[in-house]
Amino acid sequence: GRYSMLPRHVQRLGRDCIAHWNGSQILALNSPIPNCMRWAGHYPWASFPLPVPADFSANWRIPPFFGPWRQFQNCNWQLDNFMRSCCFHLPNPSMKSEGEEPLTKKRKLSDQHGNSAPEEGTNLPNQQEESGLSVAQIEEKHSSKKGTVKRHWEYFCPHSRTMKIFENKQTDQSNTESEAKFDFTVMSYNILSQNLLEDNSHLYKHCRQRLLFWAYRFPNILQEIKQLDADVLCLQEVQEDHYRTEIKSSLESLGYHCVYKMRTGRKPDGCAICFKTSKFSLISSNPVEFFRRDIPLLDRDNVGLVLLLQPRFHCKTNAAICIANTHLLYNPRRGDIKLTQLAMLLAEIASVAPQKDGTFCPIIICGDFNSVPGSPLYRFIKEGKLNYEGLSIGKVSGQEQFPRGQRILSIPIWPKKLGISQNCVYEIKQQQKEENAGEKLEAAKLDKSQEIVIASEKLSSKLQHHFKLSSVYSHYFPETGIPEVTTCHSRSAVTVDYIFYSAVSDDDAAQPGAEDSFHGGLKLLGRLALLTEKDLWTVNGLPNENNSSDHLPLLAKFRLIEW
Repeated sequence: GRYSMLPRHVQRLGRDCIAHWNGSQILALNSPIPNCMRWAGHYPWASFPLPVPADFSANWRIPPFFGPWRQFQNCNWQLDNFMRSCCFHLPNPSMKSEGEEPLTKKRKLSDQHGNSAPEEGTNLPNQQEESGLSVAQIEEKHSSKKGTVKRHWEYFCPHSRTMKIFENKQTDQSNTESEAKFDFTVMSYNILSQNLLEDNSHLYKHCRQRLLFWAYRFPNILQEIKQLDADVLCLQEVQEDHYRTEIKSSLESLGYHCVYKMRTGRKPDGCAICFKTSKFSLISSNPVEFFRRDIPLLDRDNVGLVLLLQPRFHCKTNAAICIANTHLLYNPRRGDIKLTQLAMLLAEIASVAPQKDGTFCPIIICGDFNSVPGSPLYRFIKEGKLNYEGLSIGKVSGQEQFPRGQRILSIPIWPKKLGISQNCVYEIKQQQKEENAGEKLEAAKLDKSQEIVIASEKLSSKLQHHFKLSSVYSHYFPETGIPEVTTCHSRSAVTVDYIFYSAVSDDDAAQPGAEDSFHGGLKLLGRLALLTEKDLWTVNGLPNENNSSDHLPLLAKFRLIEW
């Protein structure tokens, strides 16, 4: 009835020839064609093989508009020969730069996508040119035409106290000055563990399935690292088996020395710090495990890593830089665990960073803190103090607008047997320091030690730490006030990744209030600009065809200043 105008044999072909495909069955006419399987994403059909079997009996028929069966049988069924002009239409899996957001985002961003991009491949000469190419080559050719969101460098201009945009990295310094300075770059990058990606597949429904395979993602991530060419890499969610078989060797071939700390539980990922051996040498490596079997509060397997590096340039013999990397607990309703994990990391830094003269070497702390700008945890890092009395555990990280965890933080947050004071230093080391010094303590040092309040002596709801740190990023675009974004997936688009650093007192890029208790300091020269949520959804969010993590890499350029 539907095709009464067509010849009888064509009607019969469309009505009766139904292909039943299972995992063990392959449709083969003259030459094989890869399985085209249905997947539960926003795109109903995918033209790439999937490992999940599908039964097409209910929704797939051989097209009824072919010629006689003999002609149909003799046609060439190789996938490479099916172009957009062919009757058997296979969608191009290359991501369009616009118009392919998930349905939840389309409504939100409808005003941004008024005009959809014209389809490619409508030009006949282009089709003829592509007829001799493989599918991978065609995809590569089409994807090279797709728009990508460009991230520019912002360099700090001390005269105007603003960040200026330069295309050339060398704009901010003269050649004569560069010989006498030690400049270096630091990257923080959550590369998205494949294991976590598969365990949380609901966060990536907006992505084409082929973009989520590790075999596709790792070359992209490695290419990003090559292009950005940072002197120090702080990586999170580094899967152990991938690190052992691919990541470590690949980075070593680029001139990095790698230090890795795996999580202590069942999750097979961890944190890594990698540095260029041409720029630094390793003084010490100090892993931090946040899991404590004897403390019920600390039942999570997150970790941190603290390295002490020595720059390879002519300077004072005791010059060093402390680099820390961590990935704090995600759970938005367990702010008590987040603050305790942060205190443990700060205590380790306080034990590693002191110099012989009693001051601290310059410090850089990178990582995924699973906390948003302006949250109590964020303010504690930057301001060096936090009064948490009456604070709900669900409000510590600011991840949820209406947090469900309304239990109030206990005073103190962590038990005494953890051995860390409310000032985020190891109590045992502090006591040993006082005993060794004895009566020979200088008056200045005595005054400083009296400021440290040991948790066993006094219960206080005030947390403190010795490092007032500045953030490389300002978290909002100054011209518009629109928030910057470091992660973007189907559920949210926020900032949770940071680079904090101990700034010199005259660093105009630093936030007010930075302490002078450092041996020298760091001057922020520039940063790789972040993007807005709107920017990222123009390329279908994260991960996408060119960016293979659900986080953006953060990158900053520093200059080491010595007194």
